[in-house]
Amino acid sequence: MSRRLQRLTLFLLLSLVLTACTRVGLAYRNLDVLIPWTLSDYLEMNREQKGWFNERLKEHLSWHCSTQLPGYLDWLDRLQLMVENNQVNDAALQERTREAKQAIAQTARAIAPSAVELLRGLDEQQVADMKAAFAKDLRERQDKYLKPSLEQQIRLRGERMDKRLTTWLGPLSADQARRVADWSRSLGEQNRLWIANRANWQAQFSAALEQRQSGDFGPRIERLLVDRESLWTPAYRQAFAHNEQAARSLLVDLIAASTPAQREHLRDKIQNVRNEFAALKCMKTARQE
Repeated sequence: MSRRLQRLTLFLLLSLVLTACTRVGLAYRNLDVLIPWTLSDYLEMNREQKGWFNERLKEHLSWHCSTQLPGYLDWLDRLQLMVENNQVNDAALQERTREAKQAIAQTARAIAPSAVELLRGLDEQQVADMKAAFAKDLRERQDKYLKPSLEQQIRLRGERMDKRLTTWLGPLSADQARRVADWSRSLGEQNRLWIANRANWQAQFSAALEQRQSGDFGPRIERLLVDRESLWTPAYRQAFAHNEQAARSLLVDLIAASTPAQREHLRDKIQNVRNEFAALKCMKTARQE
């Protein structure tokens, strides 16, 4: 979840930004700016589409902030209690992950009809441009994640994780850094499987767009947005299960080896995210009603 999943459609980005960005409140307040710029990587909307998009975006943001964010606060409370009570274990992490996935799916289901409506109205040039953008996206990711040797991929993956963990825990010890390196090595050729799965999803999305006036277009797009796991390649599905387990094991080990200062740093970071959510205008309005 904290990897931004696939940054492909405007509405799915809504949930992903909120769960992945450490500056949650800032991202949420400026989502109407962030989403169009991100969407422009894949789709150039005309004036009518932009006007429609802006109105729908306001509606979805209002719904999400007033109905979904309170659950995020509860989730963060449970996460913080895990740290404070020294209960960061595999079972607890599985439960937090299940809850987070459920929250994202709920948002995706709510906004899927709007995504379907927007995509159904694309013209042939927009569809062609989106396909070209998909192809460019894959080339760039292949260059970044597959062109280096496997040994380099493993090292770079470890460095990225080290950087993310440092944000939440503070500087890692030598033993913790070695544990991160072991984790990265255990994922092996994850980059290749991930990009192959991404290409598979994009191909299915493009195929659906070719049939955007058909009666089953809505269900196909909803499945692509909400039930993505059902469309994964068998190889990636198997690898993902292993990777989730490896990530949980890594976190359990790192927290077990953490210092009091690191645990305090983590609690403070979680609290900061919670404070940013709670400070949003819509949350204050909801509490007053």
